Amino acid sequence: MNPASNLVLVGPMGAGKSSVGRRLAGRFGLAFVDLDHEIEERTGASVTMIFDCEGEAGFRERERAALAAVLERDGVVLATGGGAVLDAGNRALMRGRGFVVHLHAGVERQLERLARDRSRPLLAGDDREEVLRRLAGIREPLYREVADLRFDTEALEAAAAVSKLGRLLQQRWQRPGAHTGGSRVESA
Repeated sequence: MNPASNLVLVGPMGAGKSSVGRRLAGRFGLAFVDLDHEIEERTGASVTMIFDCEGEAGFRERERAALAAVLERDGVVLATGGGAVLDAGNRALMRGRGFVVHLHAGVERQLERLARDRSRPLLAGDDREEVLRRLAGIREPLYREVADLRFDTEALEAAAAVSKLGRLLQQRWQRPGAHTGGSRVESA
């Protein structure tokens, strides 16, 4: 059991963290924060510009600071960036301040969802499939490590995912002040 006032969504690009998170926030009456947008607001620069000027290491440093600031609050649904789990401190913070849901989608589905998206610095090269497979190999074990619940969005559009996941969260996410049960599960 991980009682927490915040809901933290982790998972790969194209798994639905932002679209599902925004709708879950509305369903539960919580604030929604997209971590990449939070970083952009704090810096006044796009994620792409940060990667171009500071590299991935500079972006990850900004990501750590933004994550810590957002999770100081209560009552937030947070959509993290796909690589936020790379840092052990981030994973500990997520676990300590949130109920963590791993939204999963396979590489083929990610490619479909990201087909027209050119804003992802890590997908700027020619072989997007190879990049997504490589990232999955590194990150998937970390998503599983940090998650209280794993939820597959592979065959679900955002509205259906929110409906199904919302019901699971009502059963398994124990929020302070809310009267629901909570238990750690491996997948749904």
